Amino acid sequence: MAKNKAPLHWSSKAGLAANEHNKLVLDEVLTLLHAQKATALIKQLRKWPPTDLLQLLTALPLSNARQLFSMLPIRPSAKILAELYPDFRAALLRVETITRLVDILNTMTESDLADTLEEFPQSLLDRVIPRLDARAEIEARIEHEEDTAGRLMSRKFVAFQEDYTAERAIAAIKGQYNLVGRFRTVFVVDESYKLVGRLDVTRLLTLEPSTRIGDVMDANVLAVSAEMDQEDVLRKAAKRQVSTMPVIDSTGRLIGRITTEQMNQIAREELSEDLMLMGGVSPEARPSDSVRRIIKGRLPWLMTGLIGSAVAAVVVGSFEEELEKAAILAAFIPVIMSMAGNSGLQASAVAVQGIATGSIWTGSTLFRLWKEFCGALSNGLIAGCVLTFLITLGAIIFDIHDPVWLALTAALSLVIVTTVAAMVGASVPVILDRIGIDPAAATGVFITTSNDVLGVLVYFTTASYLYL
Repeated sequence: MAKNKAPLHWSSKAGLAANEHNKLVLDEVLTLLHAQKATALIKQLRKWPPTDLLQLLTALPLSNARQLFSMLPIRPSAKILAELYPDFRAALLRVETITRLVDILNTMTESDLADTLEEFPQSLLDRVIPRLDARAEIEARIEHEEDTAGRLMSRKFVAFQEDYTAERAIAAIKGQYNLVGRFRTVFVVDESYKLVGRLDVTRLLTLEPSTRIGDVMDANVLAVSAEMDQEDVLRKAAKRQVSTMPVIDSTGRLIGRITTEQMNQIAREELSEDLMLMGGVSPEARPSDSVRRIIKGRLPWLMTGLIGSAVAAVVVGSFEEELEKAAILAAFIPVIMSMAGNSGLQASAVAVQGIATGSIWTGSTLFRLWKEFCGALSNGLIAGCVLTFLITLGAIIFDIHDPVWLALTAALSLVIVTTVAAMVGASVPVILDRIGIDPAAATGVFITTSNDVLGVLVYFTTASYLYL
């Protein structure tokens, strides 16, 4: 196999010849893994059918199967593949496959395990979860809705009652450190385990041994409920500039924490989701989606864009007489529409990002809108001057009717649409956020099509007064 460099493939046939072939494949896979040539191996395995990948995982030694499992494309798409391919679903639910998956999953950290299980179909979860070492923790996570603090939080944290001395707390940390891992904050609770304060680890280490931590704790502690949306958690953490967020239940009892790494994970997920929404694609979309899912997820946005473009076409058609008088006006329609769309998207992207992180619209809304207005007006004036120069230059080369007024018309229209589009893009996400709608939904198709219509209307209205 290694000599002729033939592509790796797994044989699903029964018989001695197939078994011998698969042994050679296993040897080649192990050789590539041991030779640190995983990239070349994965490049070949990506072309394998999902059922063959499962067969390979169950045949490899556990350590190698665990290594390969973390790199294969089978994990993030298992739920979708199980829906699309009955053969894959059947292979996924075989006893030997489930046994191997359980062995692999039991080696993962709790957070990685939870992320992986989210990508498995329910039929597999029902058979895998009862056999996991961390069954209790995983079942506790599943009780909470997706994208909430309770689903994301870690249940490993350090908490002491108020009457603990610094010496006693430090000794307890030393004795249990291997169970907790890295941490920066010590939480303080009362006798009912309700959160009452927090204490930085550095501060704890500098205390006199006999000092009660309840006397020096920070009682102004910010906590979030287990049912709070993860995006709201990120906003609160950014606003208070905290790296670790305690999570409490409905009675105020401390049940977990959200770490810096988990905060970063939230930020990445929200950014990815916003980018998908801004592109007019559902956040649930995947490269392996079926044709039906692609149509269902994208057609509504395309239809919205079609309606917006149709409205823009109707607006252009209503100025038919103006176009007949000066056909040159049609040449600048794409310029005006493009500038309007780009200006609106830029402003809305900044607004959505600011809302997501909690760093925008916390002060004076009018002041922030005023800054957006000044910036857009300045950009529009600069773009208008450039367009005026280009039209003047074009008039030297081509025969253009009344180039001075044409340049003034196009430049003024550009300034107006750039400024107005930016104001729309900056304000609409804020309005939607205040009424409880995801502001990312305001971008993409909605902002672009609305500003296209606005741009055409402003352009021809200006032209009818100045150029015609």
